[in-house]
Amino acid sequence: MNDFTEYEHPIILFDGVCNLCAISVQFIIRNDPNQHFRFASQQSDIGKTLLTKNYIDIKKTDSLVLIDHGKVYQKSTAALRIAKQLSFGWSLLYVFILIPPFIRNPIYDFIAANRYKWFGKKETCWIPTPALKNLFID
Repeated sequence: MNDFTEYEHPIILFDGVCNLCAISVQFIIRNDPNQHFRFASQQSDIGKTLLTKNYIDIKKTDSLVLIDHGKVYQKSTAALRIAKQLSFGWSLLYVFILIPPFIRNPIYDFIAANRYKWFGKKETCWIPTPALKNLFID
């Protein structure tokens, strides 16, 4: 099995049962003209493996995780590093990386803590369409 530490593309691990997360993945795909990212749900076998290999407690994380060339980013830092790679307008959000994480992350944590209440939760993981299947690792 590939350990994905030197994977060709950055990998986004997302909560596969979260409606907000599924919407976010679809948004990233639409605004990633170079198909820079690959995706896996945190509930998938590869998602669990990558979380474990990177010492992230899957029972405690309510954050998306970005793995980029062996480096792991979470919370607002992950979101901003993702935005940096998106189409022009969205990439400008990366300027917020200048704000220290101790200020950014509480906002991220508040949204993450309420995502099921505000956006709902699925019983099963979101499954990509056949046209998008090549962007997901398994």
